[in-house]
Amino acid sequence: MTPPARLSAAIDILAEIEARRRPAAEALKDWGLSHRFAGSGDRAAIAGLVFDTLRRRASSAYIMDEQSPRAILLGMLRLERGLSPDAIAALASGARFAPAPLAASERARIEAVNLTDAPAWIAGDYPQWLDPHLARTFGEDRAAEGGALASRAPLDLRVNLLKAERDGAAAALAHLHPVPTPWSPFGLRIVLDAGARNPAVHAEPAFIKGMIEVQDEGSQLAALLTAAKPGEQVIDLCAGAGGKTLALAMIMSNRGQIYATDLDKRRLAPIHARLERAGAHDVQVRTPKIRGQEDVLAGLENRADLVLIDAPCTGIGIWRRNPDAKWRVRPGALALRLKEQHALLDRAAALVKPGGRIAYVTCSLLVEENQDQVRTFLARQPQFAALPPEQVADVLGHCAGAFRAAVQRSPEGLLMTPRRTHTDGFFVSLLVKQPG
Repeated sequence: MTPPARLSAAIDILAEIEARRRPAAEALKDWGLSHRFAGSGDRAAIAGLVFDTLRRRASSAYIMDEQSPRAILLGMLRLERGLSPDAIAALASGARFAPAPLAASERARIEAVNLTDAPAWIAGDYPQWLDPHLARTFGEDRAAEGGALASRAPLDLRVNLLKAERDGAAAALAHLHPVPTPWSPFGLRIVLDAGARNPAVHAEPAFIKGMIEVQDEGSQLAALLTAAKPGEQVIDLCAGAGGKTLALAMIMSNRGQIYATDLDKRRLAPIHARLERAGAHDVQVRTPKIRGQEDVLAGLENRADLVLIDAPCTGIGIWRRNPDAKWRVRPGALALRLKEQHALLDRAAALVKPGGRIAYVTCSLLVEENQDQVRTFLARQPQFAALPPEQVADVLGHCAGAFRAAVQRSPEGLLMTPRRTHTDGFFVSLLVKQPG
């Protein structure tokens, strides 16, 4: 397919997403199935156009003064891809399979692009209803933070130290040009150009042998900041597919015991194969049989050195990887997540032994899900105290000082963001149960 034909396809897919309110991944998959002549490179390029347009939907509609799929794609080409008006006109030429030629008004708006006076939610490309919430977190920086969240994420890998060293894994993946991550001592990063397709990491021998896992550096750091140690008793309350469980097993050098569970047993389905591939032998998966009717952690009260809560949340911190999710999230989702987080914190409190700790982690940037949640927990569980974030960062060793300077700190914890740490957005709080 020609580049103009890819643009036309992207416009059609965006129209389908808008008309039927479908997740972008589903719409792209269906388009590929019904257009089998499109090669893998075409599908990757079209997906890149669709996702980049969704990243910049608000700002593109603003500069074009129109919200149609065509308008926001043209605006994205100017804002995100940095194409000149002439280059955009060459793509939208009206030739065979190409979008219709630019109207005079479209060309004028592309040439006069200016977001200087745009509201923060438009300049930052996030839903308007979230503006007061993000203002609580970032104040006048919220547009800049939102803009960083709208950028494309790199592909981060975690080297599994149970089976490999970082240099050895990097050598095995040399054809993908990985570089060490700046903060995580066991991370590798593959930076992708706009329109580039993700490499088939799951087909790499290094992946098949368990040497690497796909995991954002922020998620790696969240596991590391729990300060898990070999020999400890650890409970992962929201283990899901096992990303942080695997990281904890590696950090603990396969010594100790990790109990991995989740309220929804369907989320646990992939964890067994991942544990086997990674060579993680210190994990017991506790799968609930009937949701809400069985306590699979009975008998573990007051025994855990560490309880990890990778809490269900609005997911704002991972918008770089799921850009259409930000336009589908609704205020009601926040209220639901707050109730779930409240219950999980109280459940964890009963499992931690005196001197032990809860690691409360979200991929949210909202004070309501982060600092507020921790403050209300400490008010109702006075035997716990929040570890100062400066102390939490000590585990990072030589880069701890730079990391402290980069993150947003509060008495309740620390916050990573794409703008500050070049990771996904993660909040981490360590809550220590006082002895006696």
